[in-house]
Amino acid sequence: GCGQALGARYVLDAAMRATGGRLVTVNATGCLEVFTTASPESAWQVPWMHSVFGNAAPVAAGVAAALAVKGKQDIRVLAQGGDGGTADIGFGPLSGMFERNDDVLYVCYDNQGYMNTGVQRSSATPPTARTATTPALGAEPGNTFGQGKNLPALAMAHGIPYVATASVADLHDLEAKILRAIPMRGARYVHVDVPCPLGWGHAGDETIQVARLAVESGLFPLFEWQAGAITGRTQIRRRVPVDACLRLQRRFAHLFDGSEASRARLARLQGIADANIERFGLAGEETRP
Repeated sequence: GCGQALGARYVLDAAMRATGGRLVTVNATGCLEVFTTASPESAWQVPWMHSVFGNAAPVAAGVAAALAVKGKQDIRVLAQGGDGGTADIGFGPLSGMFERNDDVLYVCYDNQGYMNTGVQRSSATPPTARTATTPALGAEPGNTFGQGKNLPALAMAHGIPYVATASVADLHDLEAKILRAIPMRGARYVHVDVPCPLGWGHAGDETIQVARLAVESGLFPLFEWQAGAITGRTQIRRRVPVDACLRLQRRFAHLFDGSEASRARLARLQGIADANIERFGLAGEETRP
């Protein structure tokens, strides 16, 4: 049920098809690195480098620069990291990669927390979510409203050639975006929603359902951005309220105690989803009132 394992398999398969197997992958420390490279073995069948937690972006940029010097520009470079290694520990190096417009495709697998080290909060953890460092206690249980970072928006603010969001709920869409991004030159960024049964507290066989409900509620909008404008979006055909997604996850169980305060928090989360739908024009004909 690991969303990251599924997402990474489809990303790598698409990247290998797009490059004819001429691909170098750089991986930040995190869940994906740990469960695929139990020393001294490795599950990777492509040239693969493990960087430390925060420097996958500049290591990948160095690989791309070295390949360019050697005249091997047909070999493409893919960098990968989780939300902790991307939005937090690696954000400065990633911003530098964007600013320099280094010839790297960076993919963030967002499971909304530090799942490998005990389910601690990251700056991608959604409001009200319970983690080991944001317990469901006190007057404001779970993660605080108004904190965190919107990585796709920050990538767009750098003016790089390509930014997209994707989800394991729509693997064909994920593949298509990787296939479009790989041949481009310059810095590219794809942000993938990958539910985590361990950290989110849903059943392993509900990973795709949770991801799909995040899309259909507007909590995770799917779009593409190029040359300063939104160029593609996945419109919502069957809109659902946010509680349809949140009820499946134990990290939000405290929101369903029936209290007035919890209903108010759910309303604020609904407002976030509604704003996403409005901002990205996601309301399809079936979702309109």
